[in-house]
Amino acid sequence: MKETNPIKRSKAFVPFSRDHHFGLLLAWKIRQDIQNKVAAEYINNYVLTFFDTDLRKHFKEEEELILSKLSYKDALRKQAEMEHQKIYHIIDSLREKKTDTALLTEFARALQNHIRFEERNLFNYMQEKLTDQELDEVSLHVKQNNISKQHTLFVR
Repeated sequence: MKETNPIKRSKAFVPFSRDHHFGLLLAWKIRQDIQNKVAAEYINNYVLTFFDTDLRKHFKEEEELILSKLSYKDALRKQAEMEHQKIYHIIDSLREKKTDTALLTEFARALQNHIRFEERNLFNYMQEKLTDQELDEVSLHVKQNNISKQHTLFVR
């Protein structure tokens, strides 16, 4: 079995990785609730609350603080922004279709895949590409704006 070493994450990305933990927990929770036959409308309300109170702000912070450090033409930036737009579109659909478990499953899959992409590809790429000064600027902004925050994710 191949041994893997933990990824050394720049302090500039730590708060975003922490947010990602809660996003992965949300995706897991959606799948568990669907499997346990929790009412879809209840799951939907939970997802929309999490999105409106946490995830929307997280996406905005990523776009303004991190992705903006890359060229508009950068392939990984484009992918991250496209995935954000896909998730926004699914959320819009969830606001209309409050009992659609297939849509909830699609959201969970899209969110998990997006987080895995950022953690495994985007952040590592940016840690190599950005200068120490650029990483320090992100860290300072994160610290000044208290980006590491409490989450609304709760356990029933």
